[in-house]
Amino acid sequence: MELLKFPNAISTLSWTNSASAAAIRHASSPAAALTLFKSRLLRRRHPAAAADLHDSNAAVFTLKHCSSFPVSSTIRLIPSLHALLLKSNLLSSIHVSSTLLHTYSLLSLPDALQLFEEIPNRNAVTYNTMITCYARHSNIYAAREVFNEMPQRDIASWSAIICAYLHSGNPSHAFSLFREMNLGGKIKPDALILVAMLSGCADSGSLGFHGKSIHAYMERNHMDVSVQLGTSLIDMYAKSGCLKNAFFVFERMPERNVMHWTAMICGLASHGHCDEALAFFERMKATGVRPNEITFTGVLNAFRNAGLVEAGYSYFCNMMNEFGFEPGIHHYGCMVDLFANSGRIQDALSLIQSMKVEPNVVIWTSLLSACKRYRNFEMAEKVIAEVLLIAEPDDDGGVYALVSDLYALGGRWNDVQKVRGLMERLNVKKKRGSSFIEMENLEDNVASSNKG
Repeated sequence: MELLKFPNAISTLSWTNSASAAAIRHASSPAAALTLFKSRLLRRRHPAAAADLHDSNAAVFTLKHCSSFPVSSTIRLIPSLHALLLKSNLLSSIHVSSTLLHTYSLLSLPDALQLFEEIPNRNAVTYNTMITCYARHSNIYAAREVFNEMPQRDIASWSAIICAYLHSGNPSHAFSLFREMNLGGKIKPDALILVAMLSGCADSGSLGFHGKSIHAYMERNHMDVSVQLGTSLIDMYAKSGCLKNAFFVFERMPERNVMHWTAMICGLASHGHCDEALAFFERMKATGVRPNEITFTGVLNAFRNAGLVEAGYSYFCNMMNEFGFEPGIHHYGCMVDLFANSGRIQDALSLIQSMKVEPNVVIWTSLLSACKRYRNFEMAEKVIAEVLLIAEPDDDGGVYALVSDLYALGGRWNDVQKVRGLMERLNVKKKRGSSFIEMENLEDNVASSNKG
C-alpha cells in the first residue's frame, strides 16, 4: 500500500494562500473580509517587508470584495484598510494602489484625488480610473485634463474619456475624440467603444452625422457585427425613426436573440407602428425566443400609442400569467397611461392602488393629466395631496402647475392661490423645453421657455 505523502513547505504555502484568498472572496461582509486580511498579515514575519505577490493579491481581493457591497457598509472601513496597506508596505504594488484608487473613486472624489497624487508610479489603469472617477462626479473638464496629461494611452483610456463625454451629454466631443483616435492609427476602436458611441447616438438623437458615420466605419473595416453591436445598431436606427435601416441590420444578423427582437419591437412601438410591433412580437415567439420584461414594455407601449385598451390589458395579464413576469414601473406606467388616456380614470386609479411597486410622480401625473383633460376634478382631488408629497420642486414643476389648474377646474380658487404661493416659496419653475438641432458636426441645445 502506498504511504501517505505529507505536503512539502511549498505546496503547504500554496494551499494556505489559496484558502486565504478564497475565504476573503467569500466573506459575509466587508468587515469580515478585513478581519481575514488582517489575520493573514499577522502571519508575515516582517510586517514592513517588500510586497509579496500573494499578499498583494489578498489585498486586491479584499478591496474588490468591499467594493461589491453598498457604500454605507464600506465607507468607514476603507480608511482603516488604507492605513493597513500603508503599514504593510503593500501600496508599493501598483496593482494594489490602483485597486484602492478604484475603491475610493466609488466613495469619495477628494480621497481618490489625494491618493492619485500620492501614487508615484502611475500606469494607464491609474489614469483611466481617475478619468472615470471625475466622469462619475460630472467633472468632465478634470477628466479631460487627466486624459491630456497621460504619457501613454491604451484602448481603455480612449474608452473612458469617450464614455465620459457621452454620459455628460456631449456626443460631438465624444465623436471628435473617436475620430482623433482613428487618425492616430496606433489604436483601433473595439466593440465596447463602438457600442458606447452607438448608444450615445441613440440617446441623444444624433443619428444624421454620428450614427451613420460609425456604421459606415464598421462597414469599411469589415468588422464583425457581434450580438451587442447588432443590438446597438438596431436600437440606434429604431429610436431615431430610421426603421428601414434598423430592419436591414436586423435581417442581416446571423443569429438573433431577445435583445435584437426587443429593439425592433420598441422602435416600431415608439413610432406608432402598433400592428408591425405586435407582428414582430408574435414572430419572435414563433421562432422560440422568449420575451423579457423590456420586450413587454415595448409591446405595452404599442398598445398605449394605439389606444387599444382591452388588448393591452390582455397582454399585461399574459405577461404575468403566461410568462411569470412581475410588472415593473414601466409596465404599470404604460397601462395607467392607456386607461387614463382612454377616459377610464377609475380603472387607472385602481391599477395604481394595486401596484406592487411604489408609484412615481410620472404615473401620478398621467392620472392627473387625464383628470384635467376629462374635467374630472372629483377623482383628482382624491390623490392631489399624495402627489404633492412626492413631487420634487427642482424636477417636477409641471406637477405643481397641473395641480393649480385642477383646483381652478374645481372652482377652488383659495387652493389655487395656496399652490401658487407654495411654488413661489419653493422657487418652483416649469421646466424649460429644448429642441435639438444638428447640422453636420454642430449641435446646439436651443432652449425655449414654456409659457402658461
